[in-house]
Amino acid sequence: MARNGRSRIYRRGDRYWGDFRALGGKREPLIPAGERAATTDRVIAEALVADRIRELQEIHRNKVLLGVEAPATLQEYASRHLVLKAKSGRVTRPHIAELETRLARACEFLGSDRDLGSITVDDVQAFTGWLQEQPNRRGGTFGAGTVRHHLNALSNLYRRAASERRVPSGYNPVSDMMDKPTARTGEAKWLEVPDAALLMEASRRYANPEDRPYSIPFMHTIVAAFLLTGGRTREVLGLEVADVSFDRRTVTFRPNQHRRLKTGSAHRTIPLWPQLEEILQQHVFGADGPLGEGLLFPSPRTGGTITDVRKALDQIAGSAGWKPGEIRSKMFRHTYCAARLQTLRVGQVFHRMWHPVHPAPIFIFVQRPIGELCLLDQLIVIDHADDGVVDGVVAMNPFQVRLHYFNATDLSLPNGRRQL
Repeated sequence: MARNGRSRIYRRGDRYWGDFRALGGKREPLIPAGERAATTDRVIAEALVADRIRELQEIHRNKVLLGVEAPATLQEYASRHLVLKAKSGRVTRPHIAELETRLARACEFLGSDRDLGSITVDDVQAFTGWLQEQPNRRGGTFGAGTVRHHLNALSNLYRRAASERRVPSGYNPVSDMMDKPTARTGEAKWLEVPDAALLMEASRRYANPEDRPYSIPFMHTIVAAFLLTGGRTREVLGLEVADVSFDRRTVTFRPNQHRRLKTGSAHRTIPLWPQLEEILQQHVFGADGPLGEGLLFPSPRTGGTITDVRKALDQIAGSAGWKPGEIRSKMFRHTYCAARLQTLRVGQVFHRMWHPVHPAPIFIFVQRPIGELCLLDQLIVIDHADDGVVDGVVAMNPFQVRLHYFNATDLSLPNGRRQL
């Protein structure tokens, strides 16, 4: 059948197709949104043809006026984006895998064959709503932080597409979106030292369930590393054997092939505390022999980096009386900070945890041991100098709190544990 200027619609059997070769397109089935086959309705077919003509004309104008060289589909360019990102060497393989999962969800909702220039802010908002309804692995749905990670991955793809002239310069429907979801930030949670010791003892008694052969057998060592280094979750789980020096009694956080650090300046070396030294020596030189090179805590299932310890933490915490979800690895970093602030200068604590000092004043309550009690009697205001100089002290009404020197028998534990 001839396709003249008056009609670009033709039929194959009882289905309508469109011929867009004169506009730089191809012969395409006219498939309405939400359906898998071409329409059999002439009116719907005409509307779809009109939309497609406008889309192809827009692509032509972008090429002539805005310099868009070669339009690309979402799935096609997502593959290219991931390959180039991996070749750059600036991100780790686990991060590339996470980006691939997020962009796959974008392709699933927005359409794999969708042209990058045709995705609008309304599409991104609909994608956001769809993500918020997706189930997670804990019986709920994606949180605001997870949704934001998906949007950031899509936005980064558009930044590369604009640099390669696949979309007009400045075109980014994610950036143009006004109200993006933001992860909820609450008050920092930490454990009192007796509670931390109770959790350590519970982790020491933790045994792998027989029906889960790939569960983590060395959770006691992982919990100790969290509590006694103050490292971030990925920093601790990505430690290598070479990062622990028993001769110099140090633990070094540095980037490696398994994970990067949060910032370029987060490379640091901290003391290896005696309690952690004893536990790590048993882990490295135990009955199974030296671990040799590679990860200090390899995954029992894959041999790679452990990515999630939440289920194991729930089992450990449950045996000590906590509820599921109440104990998370981020608390361990706060616990280390709170404990060290009682014995070290603030500048030293900042250096060991390497949390960038905020330019605004930071208010910290400090516990000072007095006899067998602790008095929370000072509010210290710290300036943003690197050495943590104290600008001023404001007196507070003292009240008694439990001192961090304790006996494990107070917690109904059979053996006394070394203080944290």
